[in-house]
Amino acid sequence: MKYCCNPININYRYQFNADPRLKGLLKICREAADPSMIRFKDRYYIFASMTLGVWVSDDLAVWENHPLPKELPLYDYAPDVRVIGDRVYFCASSRDHKCDRWYTEDILNGPYIKVEGTFPYWDPNLFRDDDGRIYFYWGCSNMTPIFGTELDPVTMNPVGETKELIHGDPYSIGYERIGENNSVLPCSEEELNMKYAGYLKRSGITEDRLPPGVAALLRGMLSNRPYIEGAWMDKKDGVYYLQYAAPGTQYNTYSDGVYKGSSPLGPFVPAENNPYSYKPGGFIPGAGHGSSMEDQDGSWWHASTMRISKNHDFERRVGIWPAGIDQDGEMFCNQRYGDWPMNIEKLRKDPWADPEWMLLSAGRPVRASSETEGHPACCASEENVQTWWQAASDSTDEWLELDLTQVSDVRAVQVNFADDKIDIPCPGQISQGSQPRYIEEAETVTRWKLEGSADGNTWFVIADKSDAETDLTHDLIVCEDGIRVRLLRLSGMKVPYGQKPCISGLRVFGKGCGEKPAVPAFTAVRDNDLDMTVSIEAQQDALGWNILFGSAPDRLYHSYMVFSSDPVRIGALIKGRNYFVRVDAFNENGITEGVCAETGDR
Repeated sequence: MKYCCNPININYRYQFNADPRLKGLLKICREAADPSMIRFKDRYYIFASMTLGVWVSDDLAVWENHPLPKELPLYDYAPDVRVIGDRVYFCASSRDHKCDRWYTEDILNGPYIKVEGTFPYWDPNLFRDDDGRIYFYWGCSNMTPIFGTELDPVTMNPVGETKELIHGDPYSIGYERIGENNSVLPCSEEELNMKYAGYLKRSGITEDRLPPGVAALLRGMLSNRPYIEGAWMDKKDGVYYLQYAAPGTQYNTYSDGVYKGSSPLGPFVPAENNPYSYKPGGFIPGAGHGSSMEDQDGSWWHASTMRISKNHDFERRVGIWPAGIDQDGEMFCNQRYGDWPMNIEKLRKDPWADPEWMLLSAGRPVRASSETEGHPACCASEENVQTWWQAASDSTDEWLELDLTQVSDVRAVQVNFADDKIDIPCPGQISQGSQPRYIEEAETVTRWKLEGSADGNTWFVIADKSDAETDLTHDLIVCEDGIRVRLLRLSGMKVPYGQKPCISGLRVFGKGCGEKPAVPAFTAVRDNDLDMTVSIEAQQDALGWNILFGSAPDRLYHSYMVFSSDPVRIGALIKGRNYFVRVDAFNENGITEGVCAETGDR
């Protein structure tokens, strides 16, 4: 199959999180994040946090999970994986102990040879330059920068000084501000001192009684400063591209920025196109802490972290998008329709190609056999991964039915299962360390059947996963030749731990037979240095809009998909830069480009 639809269609393992702050309670959710994506011996691999394995693909569309040896630090975050010659080097994050490395010449079969570590670090990234010298980057904090140093290529020990490479600057860089839509400015030093003193007073403790390092940690938590993290280095045509993530994984604006330099340890300056990877809207937002890679044809791809963050801040998924470097040396990533089906082969040739199939299901009527309070059936078609329909029981007799309101040419269906609050004992031993948890090792399954009908009387099977041994909670069913259908019914649902089935999106894509929307009318006003407001005139013939913006009319590299014409505040701007904006309208029949306008400099 040459199609994929974000998030990546793979098994996401359950985490039994035992954060000490939860006082004995467990928070249970699925998670995968912080992907390192590489090409090695003509195959593609993604190593992501908390998966106990590696995802493998021959075509970037279909991925399979394979377990990794248990001696690797699979409970440590942000695994970094790099190809150096005939070897692949692996390491991960720890602030509590020296981080070891492993290398192998066979990812799936090993063996993995250990290289003793010499210092602790978080969010690592290894890079081999063209001359064979090795460099290392790390950092994950709202108080410290991204660091870099050179390593000995044999011992992997630092040689030379450690340099501070990227500092956060949320006063000048809008996309680094925390909060939904980058809505929160960091505290001034005076405000931080007041908040810190107030916290100590309410807690009834004095600073001298705090353990070493806790005072700095507390100040960081109270500062509203962004996390600067997730370094990843690429080099192309003599330019070094140091990517980093901000402002925090739980926000819809989790993104990857990029700095450019002429040497591996800088100095670095912000690229003109920032943020490089940014997806605040659509069904599932977030595009931060990722990695970039050239495929076997020389096309670029970017993988990064997508956000759910309802059952736990770290309830996350992984997405992949076409990317590239333009004629002026600017990295870009196309996330305009970043959670719709993508034709991988088509995007290899043109990373800005429009989707082949349009969204047919948004806002369509949904009914169900039953529902629970706060989780009505309509949630399954409202294009929001943070809301879901929940059945009233775990019986396989429960069903969910979507009405497209007319017989339609359907080409793909994405079935998205969600998790409501799970309250079960932990099935294994909780690990120790900074992130105590147990990752489910058992191979759980998700089962269902999807049927279609043109008239509500005669039904046919679209896909039957009733006997599946897989656990694909964002499953994509492709009907490339098309099927004629109005009603789609999901039934026979069976999910792990005897849960009541939950569906966050029964998403249908295909080709409409009507007219595209009219050219949208809009205004884009620069409110201040970091913010602009885009107001779109309501359209009867539009399902939604894509707000595109960038540094020039032919560099509208950033996008924000919305389904309402309410004014949209975009807080990802950079002080002192001009911006151009275009709003495209879309419906079931296609996309209509708007007219580009300039917001002006502030």
